[in-house]
Amino acid sequence: MSPAGHWPQLHAAVEAGADAVYFGLNHFSARAKVGFDVSELPKVMQTLHRRGVKGFVTFNTLVFDHELELAESAIREIISAGADSIIVQDIGIAKLIHELAPEFPIHGSTQMSVTSAEGAELARRFGCSRVVLGRELSLSDIKLIASQSDMELEVFVHGALCVSYSGQCFSSEAWGGRSANRGQCAQACRLSYDLIVDGERRDLDAARYLLSPGDLYALEQIPELTEIGVACVKIEGRYKDADYVAVTTKAYRQAIDAAWNCEPVEMSREARQDIEQIYSRGLGPFFISGTNHQTVVVGRAPRHRGVRLGVVTKVFPDSVTVKTELGVHRGEGVVFDAADRRSPEIQEQGGFVFDVQPAREGEVRLFFDHEKLQLDDIEAGDVVWRTFDPQLTRRLKPIVQANDPQFTRPIAFQLFAHVGQPPRIVAQYSPELTAVFVDQENVAAARSLATTEKQIRQQLERLGGTPYHLGSLELDVSSDAFLPASTLNRLRRTVVERLIENQSTAKSVSIGASRVTRELNELAAIRSQVPASSIQGGRIHLLVRTPEQLNAAIAFHPESITLDYLELYGLRPAVERIRNAGITPRVASPRILKPSEQKVIQFLLSLECCVLVRSGGLLQELVKIPAEDRPVLIGDFSLNVANALTADAMLLTGLSQITPTHDLNAAQITDLTSRIPPARMEVVVYHHLPVFHTEHCLFCRFLSTGTDNTNCGHPCEKHRLAVRDGQNREHAVLADVGCRNTIFGAEIQTASRFMNDFVQAGLGDFRMEFVHQDEFATGAAAAALREFLELRITADELDQRFRETGPSGTTQGSLFVPKDFRKLFQIGQKLGLVIEPTK
Repeated sequence: MSPAGHWPQLHAAVEAGADAVYFGLNHFSARAKVGFDVSELPKVMQTLHRRGVKGFVTFNTLVFDHELELAESAIREIISAGADSIIVQDIGIAKLIHELAPEFPIHGSTQMSVTSAEGAELARRFGCSRVVLGRELSLSDIKLIASQSDMELEVFVHGALCVSYSGQCFSSEAWGGRSANRGQCAQACRLSYDLIVDGERRDLDAARYLLSPGDLYALEQIPELTEIGVACVKIEGRYKDADYVAVTTKAYRQAIDAAWNCEPVEMSREARQDIEQIYSRGLGPFFISGTNHQTVVVGRAPRHRGVRLGVVTKVFPDSVTVKTELGVHRGEGVVFDAADRRSPEIQEQGGFVFDVQPAREGEVRLFFDHEKLQLDDIEAGDVVWRTFDPQLTRRLKPIVQANDPQFTRPIAFQLFAHVGQPPRIVAQYSPELTAVFVDQENVAAARSLATTEKQIRQQLERLGGTPYHLGSLELDVSSDAFLPASTLNRLRRTVVERLIENQSTAKSVSIGASRVTRELNELAAIRSQVPASSIQGGRIHLLVRTPEQLNAAIAFHPESITLDYLELYGLRPAVERIRNAGITPRVASPRILKPSEQKVIQFLLSLECCVLVRSGGLLQELVKIPAEDRPVLIGDFSLNVANALTADAMLLTGLSQITPTHDLNAAQITDLTSRIPPARMEVVVYHHLPVFHTEHCLFCRFLSTGTDNTNCGHPCEKHRLAVRDGQNREHAVLADVGCRNTIFGAEIQTASRFMNDFVQAGLGDFRMEFVHQDEFATGAAAAALREFLELRITADELDQRFRETGPSGTTQGSLFVPKDFRKLFQIGQKLGLVIEPTK
């Protein structure tokens, strides 16, 4: 499956041999800057289907309540246009599609964070027939999932890697008001950061881009993926150009065909170099081949490098001498990599080669346009990369600018010709797709000079200009039958035209009556029958991560205490302390569970306390337990509940309460209570926003020489880590039981400005989460919230008290509500527009 930002990429994918293309529309897509208009969709699907290629539409964003009717309308248009599937993140939307069109295929996006068979089964519960697995899984993980589930599995094999688990990144939301879960990723992972170890800056030499992974390249793993039985391998890159799509699609097409035919997958040096040249931050299989934290992030640069040309040996006033590893030609684009000696804030030097002259053996002298290159900023020892190769662009023209089909698919012909009868031909593309033509205007004549099989084959294999080539030929022809070439050509042309027509005709899918308005009204009616909460003021729930915070929490005596410790298996004594204090104990589960980590489930159950469920796979496993034996389950923010349909669907699985996603602002959380009983919601009102949740371990990468948790020495247990951004804010880094890292925003995000609205809406369960706060700050923050709920201080005073508990200050963060927010939404609904709040 290949990516398509628009028409040029779509055509390149088809001509390079893609079996399927995925693309977005202008809304509800995780790549908001590219996509087709919904009016183009019928033409897109017809174009793809004429070539035997499937088209999958990405609908992979979270959907807000005010957009649900518009979303349903778009879904109807997508299905009616003949799309082969919709790729979905929001489980409420998946459920909606399944209810509208039960036979229509739904694919769970990688943003569902599916990393286990249980996670796949949860997606199936809401209508998905395929899931796109997390890019952090190894081949052994994928194999185990495939053995435990009959769901279709799709795997990314090439392209950019997010440092955070897809669907679990809130950095854009926290720092720019641009949600990655809404298609507006600001790529904060590609910025430079300082590493702060135990309060001191650690010198990392050139590795200043701590969170910028290389690009995935799993072509050599194709045979194993084929043997495992994955349904589809996927190339990332809807922001990439047609050349990128052509190069990568062609390479993986060849690899898959070789593996399918049990032939070795061999990539020539030139072909590998083309892949690296077209776009690369440094290629590698990374997690799919097993964990090695030393290789995932090199950290020298966050952008395209291309192919390494050599090293600078001398700089002249008008040119640069380079010891080359490859040939250099005029017109090539190069960049000089000085990461070893230059801070990331200084712009790299680069440009197009104006002239090349030979120098000493193994060296060339390169000349540039002086106005576009500052030679004074280049020094001997700088690495030179070729970022653009015009020769590659020229070689790709037959694919990228093709007028006739370049990639064709085999068809089988059956020809029936008997003397005195009209000839009949059958063309078969697949068991489900055939075409038949009987030439009633011609009758096979008896001749002593009959038409031979060779002559028939010569005419029928003339399929140039069509999407096909001759695969097999079966003849049922009388030994004395004569068919002139004109008749054979007529048979071939007509049956192929009919086959193309059959192939491009969209399969009719029945779509049911409108559901969104009815379901929202039903939820609102049920909500209106729920009596007002009897909670006086509100209930406070504290989440702690250190023994010191636990001491303060027990002394404060909240409604519950949630334990979120690094060492999960050391929780039992803490649970007993909480229970002996007469407080409800809860334990936070990991946000990711891989197939090898299923023992975590049994351990959590053994604690016999409430579970804060952060993983879809864990939820699926726990709700299989009979209700009378099941612990109380509270769905956390990481389940990405963004609208009433999703909230209702999640609660019906067996959750007692849900925590809204951090993509919702305070007004949207309040509005959610009009359809979901406030007692079924728990809102986080004080915390450090978890901006990144990543498989890549910064502790292992920078504080050890190990590759994973088996040989890293566990520096996470000995050191405190943070990353410092360009605004001098220090963001704490914590590891979990699976050695995954969470990076928390420096400021404390508080809901103090919105607490009056929350209380007035009937919300009564408020959670406070602590990261590095000491015992005093933990107790002080909790006391301030209690005083507000007891009407002893105002919201402004609460805000001030919260500010005093954090050295880096507080922020409204993702809770921020733009002025006239509700009015904008109401106007937008009337006009049929999607209104994006600017934060």
